[in-house]
Amino acid sequence: MIEPGLAKITGHVKIHDPNSGEIFYNDHNAIHYENISIALAQTLSDRNLGYIYQMAFGNGGSSVDPTGVITYLPPNTTGQNADLYNQTYAKVVDDNSAADTDPINNKMTVLHTAGNVYTDILVTCLLDYGEPPEQQAFDNSTNFNGEYVFDELGLKVWNGASDNLRLITHVIFHPVQKSLNRQIQIDYTLRIQTLSNINAV
Repeated sequence: MIEPGLAKITGHVKIHDPNSGEIFYNDHNAIHYENISIALAQTLSDRNLGYIYQMAFGNGGSSVDPTGVITYLPPNTTGQNADLYNQTYAKVVDDNSAADTDPINNKMTVLHTAGNVYTDILVTCLLDYGEPPEQQAFDNSTNFNGEYVFDELGLKVWNGASDNLRLITHVIFHPVQKSLNRQIQIDYTLRIQTLSNINAV
């Protein structure tokens, strides 16, 4: 007997200032289904590949015209070599890796309640006051193309080397400047759900 089985993966991103409570973005993201299927197969077959390793940030996901109108590019979710439009910063969020310099604030948590047909991976990343080191002092930039005026981010999985990661999610949002005077925290939830009981959620 063949058991039909399907899985659904969804993502949700919350970008906020943990001190003031200001929310910059709170919505769903796009999934790169080909790459995430490869990552799941590699992880389940114990290849030491495919696990979430890095959160990447960029400034190439949107453009702002002189009147302030923002135009958004579509998320990159096609092709194994898909990437951010213009990555300018990244942080390791694999708290099992020695490359994660702050595993208290940059980490992954698996959340599951017995009996549910879904499990969440909560990826937490904190851009602290002093990072990136070349950032401006205050969040008052008029240059929406600044290196650390982020408008895109994504999760990348380990693919054998730190310079050979694979993008599994991509989200485009209105520009948010990271500056010395504030922290920015990203709570990135990936929900893995079987479709045998999809209406239960």
